Amino acid sequence: MTTQKSAQLVAVLAGKVRDFPATEEPGHLGRPWRSAFIKEALAGTVEVRRLGVEGDEVADTKVHGGPEQSVLAYPYEHYQRWRSESGVEEMGPGGFGENLCIDGLDEGSVCIGDSYKIGTVLLQVSLPRLPCSSIDRRWRRKGLMKQVGEFSRTGWYFRVLQEGKLAASDPVLRTARPLPQWTVKRVLQLRLNNDEESLDQVTELAECDLLAPHWREHFAQRASRHVLSQ
Repeated sequence: MTTQKSAQLVAVLAGKVRDFPATEEPGHLGRPWRSAFIKEALAGTVEVRRLGVEGDEVADTKVHGGPEQSVLAYPYEHYQRWRSESGVEEMGPGGFGENLCIDGLDEGSVCIGDSYKIGTVLLQVSLPRLPCSSIDRRWRRKGLMKQVGEFSRTGWYFRVLQEGKLAASDPVLRTARPLPQWTVKRVLQLRLNNDEESLDQVTELAECDLLAPHWREHFAQRASRHVLSQ
């Protein structure tokens, strides 16, 4: 087992699909929306199955959920920064739609393909989370979604390698690191910033079996464009 600094599960969260009515706020903030973005902390031991945390739901299955995006993790330490920057004191675990709020890990220290044991559950990092407009709507802050990407405070998705049970306060133990060169932050920024890419980088990600298939396809298309432009 490889070593890591201590990490711990702060909260386990799930949410039901809800309909939110239109408001008088300008632009997309005021439009009605349907989402399971708002999560509530679950007490005690929680089951985690192949498609996610017990009791959690997905509104738009075209872009969310499935075996490659079954569990969303978010760093606990980000919330202090967000509270300071936004002035929204209630920002805390679950505030960015995550299922697992984890202390001691972030996008710069977690890599694609990392495996983690939490309770009896074995999880593997499958892809970075891309920020979506629900973040703005949840906190009624225009531009928050953009900041999430710019600051690389997005969180990441796990696939479930072994179903089981976990609970808040469980240690988060890394059991494997096959791709130390591909941190979540590095892959995310390569996805968001086309001008910083190289053919070698996008080709490597296009062929990376541990990256979620739809992200591999994205990088394969970019690699093809590189070749055609030469």
